Amino acid sequence: MDIFPAIDLLDGKCVRLYQGDYDKSQVFNDNPADMARDWIEQGATKLHLVDLDGAKAGHPVNLSAIASIVEVVKNTTDRQIQIQVGGGLRDGASVSELLKLGVDRAILGTVAVEQPQLVADLCQRYPRQIVVGIDARDGKVATKGWLETSEVSATELASRMAAMGVAAIIYTDIHRDGTLAGPNLEALRELAGGVEIPVIASGGVSSVRDLLNLLSLSTLGVTGVIVGRALYTGEVSLTEAIRAVGEGRWQDVPPDLGATNFA
Repeated sequence: MDIFPAIDLLDGKCVRLYQGDYDKSQVFNDNPADMARDWIEQGATKLHLVDLDGAKAGHPVNLSAIASIVEVVKNTTDRQIQIQVGGGLRDGASVSELLKLGVDRAILGTVAVEQPQLVADLCQRYPRQIVVGIDARDGKVATKGWLETSEVSATELASRMAAMGVAAIIYTDIHRDGTLAGPNLEALRELAGGVEIPVIASGGVSSVRDLLNLLSLSTLGVTGVIVGRALYTGEVSLTEAIRAVGEGRWQDVPPDLGATNFA
């Protein structure tokens, strides 16, 4: 299972939100490129970037910060680093501009609900480079930077997007995001069980044990996890997390932690 350190960009800085609330942001680094360099030095091979300003504005805003992170990755010669970016990608031109910067995958959110044909077209144009982020509030998909909630269920949207050829689904439980309350294992189990493409979990990870609980869902297709606040606060060590997941140490997790249906 891949671990994606999250770098959320707001006003050109690396921040974390609490439950998606822009008014509850905390700055962790004024220089996102330095933050990316730190995660790479600790062993990261995947980076998850979100343009929070872009999600709110409806178009990419933090392109210079993203470009600076791409440059850091280009200068990493000992291993390949993959970057995925979301936030404000609501037309083909924005996706094209982002991918031209050197980003590996573009994450679509709002358009998956409002313009599904655009998702299908982009999947054809950029095979294996389009990911759909499904951000759910009480099981319903939130859009426009989590500022609005649709009537579409997360599982229904995941099924539609899988049929269109997206490379993966990122599932975020908004009520867990930034809370360190643990991932929503039941919702992930339901969603991953309904599609045949990789699912990346996001929201609520507070410990290595949470990561190992998620590892128990790998047989259902949960192939990655995005970790944000827990890394920034030190609740989770990236180096230790990578080692633990790589060793498959979920066998040692007590059942009362929610790690059921082990395989």
